[in-house]
Amino acid sequence: MIDINLIRTNPELVKENIRKKFQDEKIKNVDKVIELDNKSRVLKQESDSLRASRNTLSSQIGNLMKEKNIDKANELKEIVRKNNEKIEAIEKELLVINEEIKSIMMTIPNIIDSSVPIGKDDSENVEIEKFGEPTIPNFEVPYNADILESFNGLDKESAGRTSGTGFYYLIGEPARIVSAMINYARDYMINQGFTYCIPPFMIRGDVVNGVMSFAEMDAMMYKIEGEDLYLIGTSEHSMIGKFKNQILKESELPITMTSYSPCFRKEIGAHGLDERGIYRVHQFEKQEMIVICKPEDSMQWYNKMWAYTVEIFRNLNIPVRTLECCSGDLADLKVKSCDVEAWSPRQKKYFEVGSCSTLGDAQARRLGIRAKGENGTYFVHTLNNTVLASTRALIAFMENNMNEDGSVNIPKALQPYLGGIERIYPKNKK
Repeated sequence: MIDINLIRTNPELVKENIRKKFQDEKIKNVDKVIELDNKSRVLKQESDSLRASRNTLSSQIGNLMKEKNIDKANELKEIVRKNNEKIEAIEKELLVINEEIKSIMMTIPNIIDSSVPIGKDDSENVEIEKFGEPTIPNFEVPYNADILESFNGLDKESAGRTSGTGFYYLIGEPARIVSAMINYARDYMINQGFTYCIPPFMIRGDVVNGVMSFAEMDAMMYKIEGEDLYLIGTSEHSMIGKFKNQILKESELPITMTSYSPCFRKEIGAHGLDERGIYRVHQFEKQEMIVICKPEDSMQWYNKMWAYTVEIFRNLNIPVRTLECCSGDLADLKVKSCDVEAWSPRQKKYFEVGSCSTLGDAQARRLGIRAKGENGTYFVHTLNNTVLASTRALIAFMENNMNEDGSVNIPKALQPYLGGIERIYPKNKK
């Protein structure tokens, strides 16, 4: 949610930003906010004037009572009573208007960074840089489900019976590799100075509304029936929510944290679920990172954060690239975002394995997260980035480290987490 002062002082900038995001239907919302805000301020001024009058009259009533001028005092008391009724009515009207302003403000997109490329959707995202040489082996790399099944490592049939489509059992060595990658990613981030945390895996509705748009929430999150709780789709949400309604000391910034959690997602919409494999599923594990910092430091942290993910994947022998998200592909709260994509030797193309975003003060403004410095309090900036998501990382790992005989090499970075083994071999290669 942007600062309403920006709409008051520069509505055309806000409208132009909406156009850059190809959401022209929201332009009218800016005018509606201006109309309601003007009405709110007029009512507030009237209320303040009535309160000042009430205070003056109350003082006069006191003097009149001392002078035994009861009739005049009673006349003024009646005026005060009517003023109180007017103030009460105005306060009720202001409550309704201000709630409507807040509701509309939640739909107006954050101001994107000037460096963001303009485009309608993800097809117009822009490649920034490649890291590692993408290779195509001289043998056919199987589909991820077939690779995992060759190690007796995937059982979706049983998961279908227990949980339904979109769930899976990971078994044996593939399951160990997932745990090893998560643990390696955790230790890597701790070595970068991030504090490790295991957060709540469920959050309340007010936290959800603070960290994402309603449309995103509806598409992603599972609600616990009969309770004001949602299963998290990413631990970023509960990590940022940790600081809800807090005033932080500026000396404590930046706050840098890395968190482990399972993640739960509906995965509804055009993409659908991965019927056989594990690319798009309802449940996975993830190592995440968040940063809360001073506004002037957020872009520096943004560039550090995606670089950490790149290095982790390169240490796992996975070529990656970074892709700048265009304006139309940015979620409304985001200022700037890039995807980290891993190379798929089977598909001969890159696919998304993580996303890094800076949200400016949008989440902080919604959740009331401020810092107190020498010049007063201000809303902090929040950033988040995927360190490693288990299922997609596993696909990239198995494909890029596979040998012609179906065995998979274990990179040196991961060997300490797997008892020192250097290679795993299929159990039932077809």
